[in-house]
Amino acid sequence: MKTIKLREGKERSLLRRHPWVFQGSVAKGGADAGETVRVESASGEFLAWAAFSPSSSIRVRAWSFDEAERIDAEFFARRIAAAIRLRERLAIQSNGVRLVHGEADGLPGLIVDRYADTLVAQFLSAGTDKWKAVIADALLAATGLTRLYERSDSGVRQLEGLGPATGWLRGDGPTTVELTESSWRLKLDVAEGHKTGYYLDQRDNRADFARWVRQLGAQRVLNCYSYTGGFSVAALAGGATEVISVDSSGPALARASEHVLLNGFDPAHHTALDADVNATLRQLLKDGKQFDAIVLDPPKFAPSAAHADRASRAYKDINRLGLKLLAPGGLLTTYSCSGGIGAELFQKIVAGAGMDAGVDAYIVKRLEASPDHPTTICFPEGEYLKGLALLRA
Repeated sequence: MKTIKLREGKERSLLRRHPWVFQGSVAKGGADAGETVRVESASGEFLAWAAFSPSSSIRVRAWSFDEAERIDAEFFARRIAAAIRLRERLAIQSNGVRLVHGEADGLPGLIVDRYADTLVAQFLSAGTDKWKAVIADALLAATGLTRLYERSDSGVRQLEGLGPATGWLRGDGPTTVELTESSWRLKLDVAEGHKTGYYLDQRDNRADFARWVRQLGAQRVLNCYSYTGGFSVAALAGGATEVISVDSSGPALARASEHVLLNGFDPAHHTALDADVNATLRQLLKDGKQFDAIVLDPPKFAPSAAHADRASRAYKDINRLGLKLLAPGGLLTTYSCSGGIGAELFQKIVAGAGMDAGVDAYIVKRLEASPDHPTTICFPEGEYLKGLALLRA
């Protein structure tokens, strides 16, 4: 077993059970990509068993802090079984569930979602990529399923020195799956959709949005960065009669319109607008439009803290426009999925947007990912999705 020795004082993160060690913390030692290494402090104290990544700034990702544990097929079977047991305890009312959420489940760089009878996995680190076959077998054994599709096409893999990899790992067949969520039916394509096919992390927020729309009697709803219209379906389920879905993807909007019909809603109550969101918000404001409820769920503006300043300006601009378009007493649900923007900073950005818009609002709820996308106390970086539900004063 190869050993990685850390610099003096750089063992603190591992002692706190944080799984990452950055390049600058390594004093000496090396290994092949994904190889399991023993990590020691400068004085030779055991700290962790970990996967080594020679290409990444995150040079080491810890598998285990137990010196007696061995990183083998049984280790992955145990970790996957524990992750699935947690989801069973959560009793999620959907056939779409995040089964493995990377570091939070002790499997850094592994994402696994279940959609009905199909598993979709992303192997985003050198360590998980090296153990791919073992992990695939363990996932099928733990779930009793036979279909596993790989969606390792995120740009994060480039930082690990890995190329994209997609396709069936186990089983085969059609890649279109029907998802049940709340009382709604939603379709997705695991081969072509964003991430693993859909945004399961917004499941509870979509349910809350439907409830708020009904409680407030919101009729006019604007869903920005709508993707395939999950929040639009929620708005219609809440009784809205004028829902506009705005996105720059024609195929995603076509699926949104399909979802309206699939759930028995009147298509006359839904408009799919293939357009730039920022330009659309400005035009709607120019036209004097107002809405009873607005969703702002943009893509990642800040992939890291280094992009936070530029991203802050982008978030502030769309929230300023959204608040100005919101009718008095109306609801704005606004989100950031940027890891480089923390919850406290995001609230400050939205507050600044309100100041610029001349609008005050009450915070109804602070929003986060559904509980099958957990954040642990040892890995706060896992809290990537944050949001606010606001009622305009």
